[in-house]
Amino acid sequence: MHVIPEENLFEQTIFVIDDEPVNLKLLNKILKNAGYLNLVLISDPRDVIASYREHRPSLILLDLNMPNIDGYQIMEQLKDLDDPLLPPIIVLTAQNQQDYLLRALETGARDFVNKPFDRRELLMRVRNFLDAHVAHKLVRDQKNHLELLVEERTRELQATRLGIIRRLGHAAEYRDEETGNHILRMSKMCALLASKAGYNKQQCDLILAASPMHDIGKIGIPDSVLLKPGKLDPEEWRIMKSHSEIGARLLEGDDSELLAMAREIALTHHEKWDGTGYPNGLQGKAIPLPGRIAALADVFDALTSPRPYKEAWPMEKAVELIRENRGNHFDPDLVDLFLGNLDDFLEIKLAHQDGTD
Repeated sequence: MHVIPEENLFEQTIFVIDDEPVNLKLLNKILKNAGYLNLVLISDPRDVIASYREHRPSLILLDLNMPNIDGYQIMEQLKDLDDPLLPPIIVLTAQNQQDYLLRALETGARDFVNKPFDRRELLMRVRNFLDAHVAHKLVRDQKNHLELLVEERTRELQATRLGIIRRLGHAAEYRDEETGNHILRMSKMCALLASKAGYNKQQCDLILAASPMHDIGKIGIPDSVLLKPGKLDPEEWRIMKSHSEIGARLLEGDDSELLAMAREIALTHHEKWDGTGYPNGLQGKAIPLPGRIAALADVFDALTSPRPYKEAWPMEKAVELIRENRGNHFDPDLVDLFLGNLDDFLEIKLAHQDGTD
């Protein structure tokens, strides 16, 4: 139960809307003498909406019979503002016919006070409705505050998870003597290609975070195979190819979208569009789209980056290989998107050269 301090109630803004100066003067005197400090007196109903936007009252005392715009129209205008927490409206009326009062309640009034006013009745209704409205605002503000805290904590946890994932990705790269920024460039290229393929921002952020884990399975490959300077023999190549399945096993068992996509990429980024890839020989769209995206981004960056065992390919030669493997190694639609936005991919390459971050 919320206990509203009395001084808080007396500081709330109250609108008094009546075209009769005598009524405004009387209501002003009653409310002022009761201790209410912030009264806005409005004699022209055409001024109500502008004043509402400026003052945001906590209670409205409203006459119904006024020239130009009557009380019913004012209530309709207030509802059209789509304010999530409209203040309660107490109708001031000399009418006592049931249809008249029911229409006021149906239009948005919460209660009514008959003219001439009974001072004690008026103040009781004002106090009760102010107390209820301020309590509602307090609950809403607390809810909003808690939501902000939850969002902040969620961002912190997400940042922590991303940090761990990137470090694990780097661990795999270091074992393979990859260049330091390969996973950064590759993940940014994945997000860019995903956006061109129609992913929304949330999905692009997901693949940006998941793709650094594409080669995590290399942690399970023996150094004698992983670091061999020469060509691998058939048995060694079989062992090397197992890193896709090792990575998938390392990442399984978590139902988060992030790790589910990371597992999918780890398992399928060496599959090829024509079915000649590994580990499962998937073909065409049977390969999940994140795996197809990662395959293109990974190969392009690997070709154009130096390794201890090779020089970096010239950009033109690497682009030509991607083009030549359209429909063989790579998804043809993704190749078209890559070639059509080549400058953006080159910009990522240049912005994150090794030794710049």
